[in-house]
Amino acid sequence: MTKAELIEKMAEDAGISKVAAAAALNSFMDCVVETLKKKDGKVTLVGFGTFSKLRRKARKGRNPQTGESIKIKACNVAKFRPGKRLKDGI
Repeated sequence: MTKAELIEKMAEDAGISKVAAAAALNSFMDCVVETLKKKDGKVTLVGFGTFSKLRRKARKGRNPQTGESIKIKACNVAKFRPGKRLKDGI
């Protein structure tokens, strides 16, 4: 499902315009991003899942084309852990 399809489905289910559904979805995504930027940012949607931030340490990797060793910098990554309702629904 694409973002446009999701917006269309949200508008249909909620009985609102596509513009309002798009604004709601964009607001949700912006809020998740802003919360995860914080030091201990975490977004929990009971039954659906939890968005959290994970710190990956610096490590060594390998270029698959040349076989040469490379250094991979430390970085933050987004993590999603599904909730019970989502797990049971799949």
